[in-house]
Amino acid sequence: MPSTSTTRLFSRGSWAETRRVTDVLRRETVGGALLLVAATVALVWANSPWGGAYEGLRDTVVGPASLHLDLSLGTWAADGLLAVFFFVAGLELKREFVAGDLRDPRRAALPIAAAVGGMAVPALLFVLFNLGRDDGALRGWAIPAATDIAFALAVLAVISTHLPAALRTFLLTLAVVDDLLAIMVIAVFYTAELAVGPLLLALVPLALFGLLVQKRIRSWWLLLPLAAATWVLVHESGVHATVAGVLLAFTVPVVRSEAAGGPDAGPGLAEHFEHRIRPLSAGVAVPVFAFFSAGVAVGGVSGLVESVTDSVAVGITAGLVLGKAVGITGATWLVSRFTRAELDSELGWPDVLGLSLLGGIGFTVSLLITELAFGMGTETYEHAKVGILTGTLLAALLATVVLRLRNRRYKRIYADERADFDHDGIPDVYQRETVDDRAEHRPGWEGAPPPGRTAGPSAES
Repeated sequence: MPSTSTTRLFSRGSWAETRRVTDVLRRETVGGALLLVAATVALVWANSPWGGAYEGLRDTVVGPASLHLDLSLGTWAADGLLAVFFFVAGLELKREFVAGDLRDPRRAALPIAAAVGGMAVPALLFVLFNLGRDDGALRGWAIPAATDIAFALAVLAVISTHLPAALRTFLLTLAVVDDLLAIMVIAVFYTAELAVGPLLLALVPLALFGLLVQKRIRSWWLLLPLAAATWVLVHESGVHATVAGVLLAFTVPVVRSEAAGGPDAGPGLAEHFEHRIRPLSAGVAVPVFAFFSAGVAVGGVSGLVESVTDSVAVGITAGLVLGKAVGITGATWLVSRFTRAELDSELGWPDVLGLSLLGGIGFTVSLLITELAFGMGTETYEHAKVGILTGTLLAALLATVVLRLRNRRYKRIYADERADFDHDGIPDVYQRETVDDRAEHRPGWEGAPPPGRTAGPSAES
């Protein structure tokens, strides 16, 4: 008999997924703290009497000119290190949609819709603030569209909010989908010249990499050269080299094949790579990129006022603060309105607003798009970076106010989620579901498998 229960937005997922997301967010929080430190050091150094030394370090060129890889350290950070960041993001996205709770289209619809809304509205606001300019300012329309998950989680750690697991999962998934959409925007709209030959050649090492990982070969001396070759050829093609990271990630299998024991035989290769590479991404790649990109010399109070009031900076700030809040909250309301879904009984629309404001914390990808849109060192580039920093700070402050006001409720939910462990080590709250509830949220649960056990795909993907 089909379930008649109402679909709940931000309802609890499986315990296995909640535990995995908690581990991921804990590592990202540490990375976010390092990102904050790196960005602060860059800002202080760039505005100190030794600011010239910072610019000299950032603009130092290294690499073989014969391969067109004689790049500045800042460009290496943007093109090379962020490829590692997008590789991890690609693994996480594939993991969510192949083996995570979001393989159910009904659960996946919300973060996808929220990510689209959270990109479209900020972009529209930026365009509205910069209509009529003929200096190429509109090229920055995608700058306020990105969410920085590491920075957002660092803010969460600072304000010590007990954000419920369902909202944390949503925030992580929203940011990952946001990153994928951002890399698609970069590939399509920020590729000035396309060399088809190198792009086609890139398919060769990419295919070999995919073949090896599908056979669960982990030998770094085989995989790293193929990944590097893919990156170099994509870079040569004119497509931004970070796209290579996502393409490589999508070739990695998420779960084991039936021949290898199936999903119950242990984690797939994607989880193994993510576990090994995420610390490098969060602890090195993103902070180093932030260090080389966040250093903007504002030129004193008058220079700061000039930067903040520039329409590019105003458009970015409005996009990050107002656009993200309206886009994410509005998309969530539309999903609720047209699917007749309801918010989980423990949550309210202020929680969605607070989460949407967190989505306005844009940094890593926003800085990358700024460089691609305006070119490093231009006046518009500097103003755009000030807009990113201003918008991120305002979004963080407003999110802190909203979420702190709701923190008493969060503490009660958090205590409920962690209470009443029995002998299987799983909080009982994750096992108090009816068979109909499991059937509604997890396709294939109609047969009522043992409580707490997560189902998974039966074939390698």
